[in-house]
Amino acid sequence: MYEFNYHKPTSLDEVANLLGANEEAKLVAGGMTLIPTLKLRLARPSDLVDLAAIPSLRGITDAGDAIVIGAMTRHAEVNRSPVVKQGIPGLAAMAGMIGDPAVRNRGTVGGSLAHADPAADWLTTMIALDASLELAGANGRSQVKVANFVTGALETTIEAAQVLTCVLVHRLSTSARWGYAKYARKPGDFAESMAIAVVDPERSLSRVVLGRRSEPPAFMQASSQVLAGKPAEPLAEKLGAAIEADLSSVRADQADWTMHRAIVLRAIRALR
Repeated sequence: MYEFNYHKPTSLDEVANLLGANEEAKLVAGGMTLIPTLKLRLARPSDLVDLAAIPSLRGITDAGDAIVIGAMTRHAEVNRSPVVKQGIPGLAAMAGMIGDPAVRNRGTVGGSLAHADPAADWLTTMIALDASLELAGANGRSQVKVANFVTGALETTIEAAQVLTCVLVHRLSTSARWGYAKYARKPGDFAESMAIAVVDPERSLSRVVLGRRSEPPAFMQASSQVLAGKPAEPLAEKLGAAIEADLSSVRADQADWTMHRAIVLRAIRALR
């Protein structure tokens, strides 16, 4: 029988001490990924540190120009939040389409981002929104853009004794447009391909990001630049070439390439 020590700290200081004293400790957020991994014996940590009893890691705060989402906030809470619905409506809608009801009511925003599964919705979405993460550790707190936090599939810059505390997302203006598209083999499954398009002229924000099954999300630079053009410009004529240029750097066979192109186009056409 596999045994481990279970801890349920009530402060970030306790978490830091536990992580510092136990190199093989693992953090538990919603448990949607870690628990199945433990069942399959793919991970054998010496200690489990449950973050559920730390109030400062939960909740959604209106911080004026930004919305702060605590790392332990559930997907369903983001979907229902009046603050998110008012400030970033597309984000609330996206959170309501993650997995199934069990996943949405147990899975956490911070847990998903820290795990860095490329096929999960949060990475692609937060990179498209140019969001930042706050990390807390022995050397204090720091912020990092989500795009810089992810270094590869299931790989991030987080250090062993650091904890992801919250996500900071700038509000969109009332004139902003949002488009989202995803393809999965069956409802509730991880995405084979997804794309987020965000255009907010008042914030000079124009971003298209492609999410894939096993590669980190890709910023579609040429497509983003086309969407940043003035409405009078012939965007439709330029968009096809821009998507082709962006996808030329994506390692994929012809079937995946065609799927990604269709998903990116669907997200851009969904802008509203």
